[in-house]
Amino acid sequence: MTLTKLRLNANEKGFTLIELMIVIAIIGILAAIAIPNFIAYRNKTFCSAAESDAAAIASAVADYFSIPTNTSITTGSLTFNPTGDNTWDISATEPNTAITISVTDGSGRCPEDYQTANGHNAKGDGWDGSNNYQKVITM
Repeated sequence: MTLTKLRLNANEKGFTLIELMIVIAIIGILAAIAIPNFIAYRNKTFCSAAESDAAAIASAVADYFSIPTNTSITTGSLTFNPTGDNTWDISATEPNTAITISVTDGSGRCPEDYQTANGHNAKGDGWDGSNNYQKVITM
């Protein structure tokens, strides 16, 4: 009888083991869903970096041609530092009717399904499926 009185007087509060196990199981389920999505989002940033580099190079090309004496362009005509391990190249048709900017994702982490879903459009912009993003500027 004294043990029962002690328990009632102590006014014990807290969680049971089953309640704690349920909370841990819920956290585990949420983590199992969130971690793969987080990794996919992180890998897509490498795609966005290449696309951003191509847009920045296109802006540099427009700036280059704003000078009247500049009438043709080569890769050596521009100075540009791409993001991370990305590399870039420019090819132009004569007499500069279309300029193709190619940016290669140097990390190789741009997901293949993203590249496939964002393939070349009618203008020629898009991914070719081998970590190369192309942007076409028509004059």
